[in-house]
Amino acid sequence: MSEGSSALLSRLQQLQCHFTWDLKKEDVNLENLSTRLQEHIKLQLGQRGAVTRSYSYLAYVRYLQDQREEALSLLNQSEETIRESYGDESERRLIVTYGDMAWLKYHTGDYAQSQSYCQRVEDILSNHPTGSLTSLLPEVYGEQAWTYLKFSRSSLSKAIDCFRKALEVQTHDSEWNAGYAIALFRTEQWALENLKKGEESPAITQLRLALEINPDDAVLQSMLAVKLGAYKEYQEAEELLNKALKTDPDNPHVNRYIGKYFRNQNRLDESIDMLERALKRADQSPFIHHQLALCYKKKKIAEQSRRPNSDQRAVRYWRRRCIHHLEVAVEIRPSFVLALTDLAQMYAEQRDLSRAEEIFQQCLKLAESEKSLFQTVHQRYGDFFYFNKKNEAEAIAHYTEALLLPPSKHEWRQCAKRLKQIADRRLTKTRRDGEALALLGLVARAEGDRKKAAEFYEEALNCDEGNEEYLCAVCELRLELQ
Repeated sequence: MSEGSSALLSRLQQLQCHFTWDLKKEDVNLENLSTRLQEHIKLQLGQRGAVTRSYSYLAYVRYLQDQREEALSLLNQSEETIRESYGDESERRLIVTYGDMAWLKYHTGDYAQSQSYCQRVEDILSNHPTGSLTSLLPEVYGEQAWTYLKFSRSSLSKAIDCFRKALEVQTHDSEWNAGYAIALFRTEQWALENLKKGEESPAITQLRLALEINPDDAVLQSMLAVKLGAYKEYQEAEELLNKALKTDPDNPHVNRYIGKYFRNQNRLDESIDMLERALKRADQSPFIHHQLALCYKKKKIAEQSRRPNSDQRAVRYWRRRCIHHLEVAVEIRPSFVLALTDLAQMYAEQRDLSRAEEIFQQCLKLAESEKSLFQTVHQRYGDFFYFNKKNEAEAIAHYTEALLLPPSKHEWRQCAKRLKQIADRRLTKTRRDGEALALLGLVARAEGDRKKAAEFYEEALNCDEGNEEYLCAVCELRLELQ
């Protein structure tokens, strides 16, 4: 590398853009991300900066796909739409687009143009100093936050951090407040038991704040309705749904969230109608197909619960509808872990056990990079072994893996419950079942009751005196209790 190109590379590495934000290619399905970004551009959805962000983000995706000419065209469109949208305020918004352009020109060997775009960025930063060498402009934090938000589930915490930093400078900016609300919505668990009576979740609080700034945002209205429905605040939720449908009745994201609200309330026909409406404009949305599949799954379960009068033809029909939409969802997004585990469960119900197990193995690999779904995969895989393959040992192994993470999810509690059921059933046959007692010790320890856990492990050790695992557990617990 020549001295000149080395100096240029050093300048490029100082830029804030998609090329420097540690977006790992292996963490995302580029075809799926490309489809989503193209949909955003086509439908022209979101606030005024949404489409401009999609152009520059899609340009980076095209670069990763070795489509550099299209990447260049998209960056030019990004600059054009930024100037159209922001007019005199566009300069600070161009930092990321110019940074991407500098990198793209560098990779095509056009060093002169690359240096020119570097200089443009440096001039903008000189005109708009932040007062700190480590702080970025809020427009850059915002762009970075939206990028992480769309990239992968594992980058949501980074998105939240960047939105917060943008809001520290521009507290009442509608785009950053909306993005922060959406990020909290996606990461927050229902976990009603963790809130004090009358206390709102952080996502609800932020959604309300974002709607104060932009009261006609139909997507935020429908998202808040979903959250309020979970807290049984039905009257306010229904009012928000009606407002959202009046404001933006054909927005597929609005239809999708309203469909989710109806499904959560078990109003399945209304949910299906709303989701089918959403598919007319966004037929390549894996999330909408997944939501429809969940509606049909509920229809199937409702029919099965009518025993002994359940109609098996209806059961099979709803299962087929469910499987169809799940297959479409995972075809569009092969890394869609939740849809994949649902599909595996449906195949297991059809006694296609080999196909189900193949999908669960695929999910385990995907969960290695998406730790937030680790418990879900192991809980459902454990159920597959427990109920479908009647393999208790494998089920225990998967339930145990799920207990290694904090007890913050429904799936964690399900795994603890199953292990207790297995242990209690064994102990009704004989109290001298060391493995069953150790399982109870494992669950008690995971639940934070060290005293009870130590007692179970000591009893297990009495049944199996030479067991090193039980002995180590007892020693560790006794030390922790001192």
